[in-house]
Amino acid sequence: MGNVLAAGAPPPPPPPPAPPLGSVPAPSPGLMSVPPGFSMPSMTPSLGTAGAGQEGGESEGALPNPGSFEECHRKCKEIFPVQMEGVKLVVNKGLSNHFQVNHTVALSTLGDSSYRFGATYVGTKQTGPAEAFPVMVGDMDNSGSLNAQVIHQLSTRLRSKLAFQTQQAKFVNWQGDLEFRGEDFTAAVTIGNPDVLTGSGIVVAHYLQSITPSLALGGELVYHRRPGEEGTVMSLAGKYTGSNFVATMTLGGAGAHASYYHKANDQLQVGVELEASSRMQETSVSFGYQLDLPKANLLFKGSVDSNWVVGATLEKKLPPLPLSLAMGAFLNHRKNKFQCGFGITIG
Repeated sequence: MGNVLAAGAPPPPPPPPAPPLGSVPAPSPGLMSVPPGFSMPSMTPSLGTAGAGQEGGESEGALPNPGSFEECHRKCKEIFPVQMEGVKLVVNKGLSNHFQVNHTVALSTLGDSSYRFGATYVGTKQTGPAEAFPVMVGDMDNSGSLNAQVIHQLSTRLRSKLAFQTQQAKFVNWQGDLEFRGEDFTAAVTIGNPDVLTGSGIVVAHYLQSITPSLALGGELVYHRRPGEEGTVMSLAGKYTGSNFVATMTLGGAGAHASYYHKANDQLQVGVELEASSRMQETSVSFGYQLDLPKANLLFKGSVDSNWVVGATLEKKLPPLPLSLAMGAFLNHRKNKFQCGFGITIG
């Protein structure tokens, strides 16, 4: 649940896409995200398409591969707007079919303004119409902090990922993932911040098995250790996939997480998410929707939750120019706080 290194890199344009990778409950901000258009492979999120048996030679009537444990709630989460603050300018530049760079300038009224330089390399090993390996993504900000990921398809079914993060030339986090996709199951193991000298680190094991063409069940085991502390947390998960909906529930010692995603039509998608934390003794319910108007080159996302936080983002492409505009606003009624942002993406 949660990445030992989460992702956060700006978007470059087209080469071959592939999804993101494994995770561990992490004690810090994350690594890089796959730039849109590139779509990074991911140990967590996908070796192919969730819920579809993508391995060649699958016999008729065989159960499909259920996707990875970490992407169970992803379909629902993707339609929720991402909070924006300040002004952001992103410039993407493709240097070749395999190599791209990007520049990001973020101006903030709440935190420090920053500049980031990022690079993405996609290799020549084509594993599908939208996937190529190895994939290397990295970015560095003006303070010298670096985020990087290397993802590679070791064999037809085996994928690996190595991710690390530094802050001002000091290692903060690093994480290694290995994922195996069988005909009707996915198994993955993640190791985060291992330290042999102090005997600390985090190990996460995931397993998801298709029971029927629509139903998949699985679990997650998290083991963490540091001087004077050691513990294990186990979670069970179930995912039911219909023709136009996905219902998922995760239940464990840390709490419960349930989500429901529904595709009403080609333009409208909606989702409901419930999260209950046994440690924080808090429960929240969120409703989100996404409205896509391709003829107008508009994408609108909105959400409201039980804490009375209302948010929305609007993205507008301006063809034939390689230019996209994004606006976002969030209003917390309980705390009487308002936050808004504006972004421009070139390339």
